[in-house]
Amino acid sequence: MQDKRQMQPCCQRGFKTMCGGQALIEGIMMRGPKKQAVVVRKPDGELEIQEKELKLIKDRYPILGWPLIRGVVNFCDSMYNGVTALMFSAEFAPEEGTEEEEPSKFEVWLEKRLGSEKATSFFTVLAVILGIGMSIGLFFLLPTLLGTAITLLTDSMLARNLAESFLKILIFVSYLALCSNLKEMRRVFSYHGAEHKTIFCYEAGLPLTVENVRRQPRHHPRCGTSFLFMVIAISILVSTAVFAVWPIQNAFLRFLAHLAMLPLIVGISYEFNRWAGRHDGPITKILVAPGLWLQNFTTFEPDDSMIEVGIKALELVLPERKGEDAW
Repeated sequence: MQDKRQMQPCCQRGFKTMCGGQALIEGIMMRGPKKQAVVVRKPDGELEIQEKELKLIKDRYPILGWPLIRGVVNFCDSMYNGVTALMFSAEFAPEEGTEEEEPSKFEVWLEKRLGSEKATSFFTVLAVILGIGMSIGLFFLLPTLLGTAITLLTDSMLARNLAESFLKILIFVSYLALCSNLKEMRRVFSYHGAEHKTIFCYEAGLPLTVENVRRQPRHHPRCGTSFLFMVIAISILVSTAVFAVWPIQNAFLRFLAHLAMLPLIVGISYEFNRWAGRHDGPITKILVAPGLWLQNFTTFEPDDSMIEVGIKALELVLPERKGEDAW
């Protein structure tokens, strides 16, 4: 018997759901308005499922749900939950070695001090901090340092801003292209495609079947790839405007200025994504086109077993009440 929740957006023109997800190692994480589900395909073909109720911090502190502020809060929350889900999926990945790796002395000491649950939270937070730090270093610090080379040719602040902007985009696109060519990432990106196709099928009001999902496009305008590109694009606009008024030559001070502007940039990017997600006009299509093109690097066509994972994950987080997940 078909789950009644599969049919709830039927006949709704332009329905857009707030449900979304993330590709994992042989799995998919989906988040709905009240629940999160992780579904992983184990080596024996069975599905491992993890479900949890969402406790949103903005419900306790409403100010964190205000425009601009909520973008930074949701970004950090998504990073934490994404890393947690990724670590969970990695537990079921087939290992090439025969012996399980022994935990380090530090891991043993930390678990004794904090307990297994708090120790896991510690490593998750550490992974998030390192991930954010690497992204800032790669997409903000490196272009700033490399951009100083332009000062050998000219003192123009405009030329330096343009050089840094070009380097940001070049490094970002090159990074995605490199990842897309890694054998280990291709299956993850195929699960990414399955996630997008499943969301599209649901938003179209079609029953969530493998056949219906397979026919959907794999490029989704509310994808994390598009959001990251928007962060890069808006950082270029904001930093160019700021440095035109407040010219900074020193590379280290310029980087600190980029860092100080980052929360505002993330907040603006989040609000833009919300706006773009609600509109389908010609202007919106032009603005989201670069992010959709970049998804050629981060999404691939999934096989049927991946689509099954996406369907199961979405079904687990759909709300009981019709329209509760409308974007």
